[in-house]
Amino acid sequence: MSPELPFRLVATDLDGTLLRSDETVSERTRAALALATAAGAAHIVVTGRSVAWCRHILDALDYRGLAVCGQGAQVYHAGEHRLLTEVTLDRQLAGLAVAKIEAETGPLHLAASRDGLDGEVLTGPGYRVKEGPVAAVPITEAAELWAAPITKLYLQHPTLDDDALVAVARSVAGGLVGVTMAGAGIVELLPLGLSKATGLSLAARRLGMRAADTIAFGDMPNDIPMFGWAAHGVAMANAHPELRAVADEVTGSHDEDGIATVLERLFGRRHSG
Repeated sequence: MSPELPFRLVATDLDGTLLRSDETVSERTRAALALATAAGAAHIVVTGRSVAWCRHILDALDYRGLAVCGQGAQVYHAGEHRLLTEVTLDRQLAGLAVAKIEAETGPLHLAASRDGLDGEVLTGPGYRVKEGPVAAVPITEAAELWAAPITKLYLQHPTLDDDALVAVARSVAGGLVGVTMAGAGIVELLPLGLSKATGLSLAARRLGMRAADTIAFGDMPNDIPMFGWAAHGVAMANAHPELRAVADEVTGSHDEDGIATVLERLFGRRHSG
């Protein structure tokens, strides 16, 4: 790569990274991304949110490119409102994984994200769901979770914290499913081997980009595989300690224009305000 273009691909997580606490993107960060794209780099959103839960954000940003959604399960063309690829979770394996975890922890609170552009989130008894653009569908029978294809399963426990729940899930079910933490109260079971890195690699290939071309920004443990794939990983100041430990650098928080600080340095314009 030439010194004029340090990275050809800028990959950003959404929550806690590109989005501020109020779920907006600052004008400074928008300008810094525009600076990078004007120089010839591509920007790609890589989020744990499914398409149904992030499409409104991408539309509000007038984002027209590819987005990696659902922890890598979905590659979405935002400009065309079209799914390019999608991977679903084997429901039999997921059910076995839940049984193994519950044998150690006792009953879990469960939710599931159905596949497709408008995938509903089904929530079982006790599951605390974050409000979003897609109304959660409460269910009373666990069998309803498995009635149609899903992209991921969400776990919560009445007393265990997220880190402890992830540790138990990985120890007893890590050979069956992927386990990741995407945010507070968001522990997920995914198809084994699926991660933001696998989704990003697929999307990057479509753009003619490679790992060596990529700088990635994130804040949670689900961003660790993406940092492992990209040439340079930047953790936000508000990032989980596990991600900070593997980051190449730490920037300001999502509320302090942390992405802009790095992009301005790399692409040559200083913030004047």
